[in-house]
Amino acid sequence: MKALSPDRPTRVGDTVAVGDLADNELSVDRVGDRLAELQSDSPVASAGTPASMAERLRKAGLRPTRQRVALGCLLYARGHRHVSAEMLHEEARQAQFPVSMATVYNTLHQFTETGLLREIAVEGARSYFDTNTSQHHHFFIEGENRLIDIDEEIAVDNIPEPPPGMCVESFQVIVRVRART
Repeated sequence: MKALSPDRPTRVGDTVAVGDLADNELSVDRVGDRLAELQSDSPVASAGTPASMAERLRKAGLRPTRQRVALGCLLYARGHRHVSAEMLHEEARQAQFPVSMATVYNTLHQFTETGLLREIAVEGARSYFDTNTSQHHHFFIEGENRLIDIDEEIAVDNIPEPPPGMCVESFQVIVRVRART
């Protein structure tokens, strides 16, 4: 087993100890092929390495478990994007990293609670998780169930006064669009 080191990149096939949890190892080759494929197109590929993900989790106050590190690597391997729990679960399956849907949901919500992700509720129980946590808005493409960031400023007038004892923390604008027929 090789120790994680910022001086040495983790390579596919390495088995690394995550944090101080010697019994909780991440076999990088389980997700390595999929990560290598995703990272080849990513301008922020280093954000998805096990070493950087373990450190990112620690800074957020989360223990870098095998599942959190692997799911985090998959999430951030392609930079900023929008994923549902089902999409991430399928990516983990394709990367041959068996994980339950409950673990995916729990991990996504833990990442959201600690500020690593931003949850975007589109309709009812359908939520997406955004790796870009800055304040921004979205287009939702009907029929494709896909979100796209809106890069422009949006002016919103007449925001109602919040109830007594409360303040507006943030707001999201989701513009629903569809293809012209």
